[in-house]
Amino acid sequence: MKIDRVEIFVTDLPSRIQRLSSSGSYDTGAMGTLLGKPVLVRIYADGVVGLGQIRPIAPSHFLPDTGAGMVAAIRDIYAPRMIGRSIFDIEAIIAEFDRSLPGNVQARAAVDHALHDAMGKALNMPVYNLLGGRCYDRIPLEWSVSMHKETAGMVAESRRAVEEFGIKTLCLKVGHPGGWREDVKNFIAVREALGEDVAIGMDPNTGWSVSTARLVLHSLYDYRVDYLEQPVLRGNLAGLAAIRADARGVPIMADESLMGLEDAHALATSQSVDVFCIKLYKVGGFHTARKVAAVAEAAGIKVNVGGIAAFSQLEAAAGIHFHASLHPSKVMPAGEFVFGLGVQGPDPLVPEPTYHIEDGHVTPSDRPGLGVVLDEKAIERLTLIREVVSK
Repeated sequence: MKIDRVEIFVTDLPSRIQRLSSSGSYDTGAMGTLLGKPVLVRIYADGVVGLGQIRPIAPSHFLPDTGAGMVAAIRDIYAPRMIGRSIFDIEAIIAEFDRSLPGNVQARAAVDHALHDAMGKALNMPVYNLLGGRCYDRIPLEWSVSMHKETAGMVAESRRAVEEFGIKTLCLKVGHPGGWREDVKNFIAVREALGEDVAIGMDPNTGWSVSTARLVLHSLYDYRVDYLEQPVLRGNLAGLAAIRADARGVPIMADESLMGLEDAHALATSQSVDVFCIKLYKVGGFHTARKVAAVAEAAGIKVNVGGIAAFSQLEAAAGIHFHASLHPSKVMPAGEFVFGLGVQGPDPLVPEPTYHIEDGHVTPSDRPGLGVVLDEKAIERLTLIREVVSK
């Protein structure tokens, strides 16, 4: 099935998410601005239409793409090299991308997801069947809790996740500007509010030093930190290894340190982490994510499927299908798709969502492709930029 046209859309968000982490504020942007707005890709091939959508995390301390950069990369580099190729030639297509523009992982993820959606539709099967089949009836969900100025705000958001949506895994943003003791205070407050039945991790987003990580873990030993995500700068593998050696069994997770296959090899070789956080938008989509997961399996490293996916059913769907294809024995702690599942408001392009939160879980769909149907009138109403690449 030959690709004959690629369409690229930047769509607006009627609502807005604003969050805070150690790297600064995180904002989907005000209505009408392009920064952080979702980029939608549609690939046409002999009557099949594949869909992929990524909302760039911009500005970002570790990702290179903005919405405008994603559009340019797809329009000028990636899409022209796909025209005339089969949707199933993904290995050759990705190799061509590597030769022409090796970065721009978020642009590549949108294209990769659209290709897999098209393949699934062409074969009348869900994407997870293309990745190894379905290992979950229901996927447990993780909620990333924003840093707040006051401890009460973190407790309130954590309570909402657990009490309103049934979430049993929380990851607290830490790296407080007031110092590590504030992080310790916030963790203890959330643990005491929610009890031992909820798994609680911490994510400094590279905002700590090795000594700070040790101080925090030692201070919280009696309060059970369930995992620690990316405490130090992404290139500091020796620091990760030192923290892991002194963590008293707390799993150490790589996020910013894991941007692709080469990073996976380096992390596995250095024996510096227990868990790989694989975010599809960070590694360029399913194609590379499967290879990274294979490195993890070979090294005895668990996998976490991450990604905030704010407001996007399509982006959440991609994470759901990838997570569904991984055996539970190789995954921890839960899937991070909640912000694409309506907790901050509906996806404006999907008025009838396929995926819903039910008692802290989401059920994979057996619909063809990613299983998401878009509202064409909503696309027309919310499109800020549209580009077309064809023969």
